[in-house]
Amino acid sequence: RGDPSSFPAGSSAPRDCGNSVGTGRNSVGTGRNSKEQAGIPKNRCHIVSLQAQPLFAGPRTSELLGVGSCLAEGEAPPHPCCSLSPPELYSYTEEPELSLNRRCFEEDFHTQVPDRRWLELDRAQQKAHVMHLLDGLEVVSRDRRLRVARAILYLAQGVFGDCDNEGDVLHWSRHNSFLLYQLGTFSAFLELLNMEIENSQACSSALRKPAISLADSTELRVLLSVMYLMVENIRVEQETDPPEWQTCRETFRMELSFPVHTEEPFALLLFTMVTKFCSGHAPHFPMKKVLLLLWKVLLFTLGGFEALQAMKVRRREELGLPPLPEDSIQVVRGMRAASPPACAIELVEQQQQQQKPRGHRSRRPLMKQDSLDIYNERDPFKSDEGGVDEEENDEDSGMEGELELLERDTMVPALPAQRPPMDRVSFPKGLPWAPKVRQKDIEHFLEAKEVQETPCEVLYRAMLYNLPQYMIALLKILLAAAPTSKAKTDSINILADVLPEEMPITVLQSMKLGIDVNRHKEIIVKSISALLLLLLKHLKLNHIYQFEYVSQHLVFANCIPLILKFFNQNIMSYITAKNSISVLDYPHCTVCDLPELTAESLEAGDNNQFCWRNLFSCINLLRILNKLTKWKHSRTMMLVVFKSAPILKRALKVKQAMMQLYVLKLLKIQTKYLGRQWRKSNMKTMSAIYQKVRHRMNDDWAYGNDIDARPWDFQAEECTLRANIEAFNSRRYDKAQESEFAPVDNCLQSVLGQRLELPHDFHYSYELWLEREVFAQPIRWEELLHCQ
Repeated sequence: RGDPSSFPAGSSAPRDCGNSVGTGRNSVGTGRNSKEQAGIPKNRCHIVSLQAQPLFAGPRTSELLGVGSCLAEGEAPPHPCCSLSPPELYSYTEEPELSLNRRCFEEDFHTQVPDRRWLELDRAQQKAHVMHLLDGLEVVSRDRRLRVARAILYLAQGVFGDCDNEGDVLHWSRHNSFLLYQLGTFSAFLELLNMEIENSQACSSALRKPAISLADSTELRVLLSVMYLMVENIRVEQETDPPEWQTCRETFRMELSFPVHTEEPFALLLFTMVTKFCSGHAPHFPMKKVLLLLWKVLLFTLGGFEALQAMKVRRREELGLPPLPEDSIQVVRGMRAASPPACAIELVEQQQQQQKPRGHRSRRPLMKQDSLDIYNERDPFKSDEGGVDEEENDEDSGMEGELELLERDTMVPALPAQRPPMDRVSFPKGLPWAPKVRQKDIEHFLEAKEVQETPCEVLYRAMLYNLPQYMIALLKILLAAAPTSKAKTDSINILADVLPEEMPITVLQSMKLGIDVNRHKEIIVKSISALLLLLLKHLKLNHIYQFEYVSQHLVFANCIPLILKFFNQNIMSYITAKNSISVLDYPHCTVCDLPELTAESLEAGDNNQFCWRNLFSCINLLRILNKLTKWKHSRTMMLVVFKSAPILKRALKVKQAMMQLYVLKLLKIQTKYLGRQWRKSNMKTMSAIYQKVRHRMNDDWAYGNDIDARPWDFQAEECTLRANIEAFNSRRYDKAQESEFAPVDNCLQSVLGQRLELPHDFHYSYELWLEREVFAQPIRWEELLHCQ
């Protein structure tokens, strides 16, 4: 029972009657992605065995081997050669540029070092040639600079022309990245990147073109590729690293976290590129490379989830708190996935069996009085269905119309007029007596409190004043990359760095480009979901109000309906999509003879039964949704209003423990508002919540007895939180700037009420000061009459 493979693909998905977040209507069936399938990126990280669970419960069975650690840490699953993820950096349309990079390097290299190979040079000779290349970056000619940058990119790619296998390519890529950093290559490329960002000629040229292609972002793609490879190679730690490399790693991390020469961290420059792209001023920016680099920079400077857990433990020790009882990720790794909920066909069969004559006595089932019955039939949060699963009867996804990602103040769902609340005993809030500490003393203590200068604190301070724009821009790109989105004339074009100059003319070229475009979108979704989750978790540890500030702006930008829209599709087709051509992945394509590609081989894809990249993205988005809604009644009601329950129930069909856990958490927090009929019809889901999700002593999530959680109190809760956040930001970051352009306070009461800092010995000479400055100075009142 509950075997999704026994039903046609998409049979359990209701008809989509329109989606929010500004993408119009689209159908939810298996769609194109059921035929265009994706493989797993060829990478390796430590394999911590997760309880292997099949994605399907029928004859089509595959196992998620060892992805528990990877899903938690934001890394890719195992590859026999490396621990990096370079294949996703390049699109398949960029493949011809690999040989171009090699040619640019070899033409210059053979004139400087004839009859030698890079692998044969000693370290001093390699340094000398790199310095020669860096000198070439300072020439005036733009074409000359590009050729030198391509030669350096070939070094960062691992001089694959001299290598025999993938392992050698990745080894030399890592070796050359450390060498390039030690000689100042990253700083040189950072200057070139700033020049390209400010290149108004390239921006205006791209704006005039009807269609933007790879050729419009050539320089930017080369620069970002070098910087990405350097960050990723240096970031990943290996046991065989010499002490010199470990020192370089720490120095590089400090440079990216605490900038010396510039006033902003490197991550802020990348955030600025994202907002500039979304505003339409720079449509040629290669967003996939920017987002991948931004994610890796945050992972390097702030630390991954394992580093975050160690920081939690250390912070609790410093504050004298008891140690954490458990690590949630470690607990999830030992969980087994549950069977998917029963479908409507099974429920109908079950009802027919129950209606068989067993005697003439009819029993009325016992019902528990729901405390939310004060709404009666007008309750907007109760299900009107009978004993049939809500997932099948609910043809309206609850997200009708279009919600645009606008910069507005609030996004709280409008609730219908409710009856006045029932009379109940009111208890005084707070203590019955006034505190002995004055409000001024508390504010003075908070202002005088020393703020620890961490990489997270530096990044938040730099992002603070433009943070809403950064969040809106990321969600706009996520919306454009979502598989349920349809192309619109007013949407942003995220395919500028994947479309070739000449469009395909054969069926094979069209299929290859189609796979490349779908893969491109999947990588963008993966990058945005990973960096948002990482940012939220680190900000929550650094200061809770920093986390709440980012969370509120994500909610105001409609992040909740956007994520629900993402899952409002055939999620099994998305998880098992095969949008990858493994023979064209880097570095395989550089050292192996490529077989002849045919339409049949592209359609068949590889032998992988699931796409790790898409599974990783889904789990990240579910975790973000959990962080936004946890302990927030107003946002939980948004889940109810948008009818997320049937959408989330379909996601339970993916039999992977970590993904199921976060889906069940989202169902648990809204169960009390869904009504008794929904709980009766979904007992298998309720049982899964009992088995998998953590509970608290007074947790009455299953009965709806929380009479204090009233919808009319929710907006006040959100407004109070917003006021506290603004007070925190004002207290900590809005310091008075000593500047001639600082605003002048013209209010007499305010000026007289200001506290002035006086010298310590002032009270000794106070009487002398009064005599000299006040009493001895004559006041000429008549001069007031002559003032103009």
